[in-house]
Amino acid sequence: MSRRRRRGAVLVALAIACGGMAASEVQSRESRLELRVGTMVPVVVARADLPAGTTVARGRLARLLTTRQVPARFAPPDALAAPEEAAGARLAASVPAGSYVTGGSLTHASDGAAGGGPGRPGAGERLIDVAVTAGADLAAAGTGQRVDVLITTDASSSRGRTYLALEDVELVGMHDPAASDGGAGAAAHATALATLRVTLREAVVLTAAQSFAREVRLLLRPPGERPGGARVAVDAGSL
Repeated sequence: MSRRRRRGAVLVALAIACGGMAASEVQSRESRLELRVGTMVPVVVARADLPAGTTVARGRLARLLTTRQVPARFAPPDALAAPEEAAGARLAASVPAGSYVTGGSLTHASDGAAGGGPGRPGAGERLIDVAVTAGADLAAAGTGQRVDVLITTDASSSRGRTYLALEDVELVGMHDPAASDGGAGAAAHATALATLRVTLREAVVLTAAQSFAREVRLLLRPPGERPGGARVAVDAGSL
């Protein structure tokens, strides 16, 4: 073999070796990255802004939904793994483009008998009308949204405070405050009469707030946000 051919063979061998080392390095980096962020799983997200009430017909799945890979620890517990899981369901709340479409954001035709349709409570649920203070954003959002409930006690004493009473409550309906009995308590400062879907215990809390609190305020929650579970309160003495 001539010197030129030997040199060419050596260069080819070096190129193959370098390629193998590079591939090994890439695999090593991928493994280290997976160890840091965890296993990737598929989740269903909205392709475009989807308003509440949208029916996810099987023929529209490809246009409405798609999947993305995210670390398992960041995926919602009720995340869908494939668009087909949403076929035939209706969105209970609006979902912005790119946001997760979860089991909790969907209602199915079969849910009416056991799971509380728009005007009926399901097992363990109660529908309660509450005189509330709400901003224009909540009125424009419409029904089917998720809200947080803030309660402000009477400010006439030094013990007055505002605290987060309930998280992630379904807003079933909004009505003119004139429909309430009005007069005392939270009703005196209300701008709307809201129908909320709650548990029995939560209904008792809201009923007490109507009589003894100064104000009950609703805050619109972003779609897909999970409850934080933190106890948040501010009293008059801390202001």
